[in-house]
Amino acid sequence: MMILHDLITPFASFGFMRRALISCLALTVSTTPLGVFLLLRRMSLVGDALSHAILPGVAIGYLLSGMSLLAMGIGGFVAGLLVALLSGWVTTLTPLKEDASFAGFYLGSLALGVTLVSLKGSSVDLLHVLFGSILAVDGEAMECIGLIAGFTLLMLALLYRALVIEAFDGAFLRVNRRGYPRLIHGLFLGLVVLNLVAGFQILGTLMSVGLMMLPAVAARCWSGRLPLILLIAAAIGFLSAWAGLVWSFYASLPAGPSIVLSASLAFFFSVVFGPRGGIAVWLRKRREVSHYGER
Repeated sequence: MMILHDLITPFASFGFMRRALISCLALTVSTTPLGVFLLLRRMSLVGDALSHAILPGVAIGYLLSGMSLLAMGIGGFVAGLLVALLSGWVTTLTPLKEDASFAGFYLGSLALGVTLVSLKGSSVDLLHVLFGSILAVDGEAMECIGLIAGFTLLMLALLYRALVIEAFDGAFLRVNRRGYPRLIHGLFLGLVVLNLVAGFQILGTLMSVGLMMLPAVAARCWSGRLPLILLIAAAIGFLSAWAGLVWSFYASLPAGPSIVLSASLAFFFSVVFGPRGGIAVWLRKRREVSHYGER
């Protein structure tokens, strides 16, 4: 009972902790399904690239309007979408693979964004942009995150069948529906950018992708069925957010990195003990094979 009391007290006593938890819950519901589909499409690092790609747009919004979440969010979305489109365009016109073109654009975007923020802001402003300020989230930011989460879930419901087919049999979609796969791919990347912009508001540009990818990768170690993977990923994301916020409250640690670190611990636990390819399962099977061979 004492442990349960300690887990609940920060949220029962402080409004800023409740707002942070609700924002993380909304963000988790929309970002973890996108992370699962990025994983299935072997695009796990694309999310990281896009999280860096939004930084120049965020920086331009900051230079024009200060710490306005609306201006920085619009700038980040435009910049991320532009990088995604340019990367796809370069991939179609050159021998470069999509991951290589993304790498080229996001590295330049990261350097440009940091430079732009440094022109006007202080080191505190730069840290705010890079790592977020989840404990300072207000009603406006919560409304924005809620709207993005709701829109993302609606779009995923409409695109679900096409995303599943593209993830498991992209050749079938390309052969049977000319031009359709590009539209699906573009809409999907747009949703990824939109959710990274929402995540930037509370976790920063460097941390937002952590809540998208780590629960998805961890969930893959526990099941091979897509609906169950989606549910497990969302549960891991929410528990990571809860644990990270409690951890930061009692240990006086930065909340955003604590949440992502909690998700990392869930990932390591899943890699070791998960029934779908976990290290413990592999060691047990190897031991059983060796024992059978000795007999």
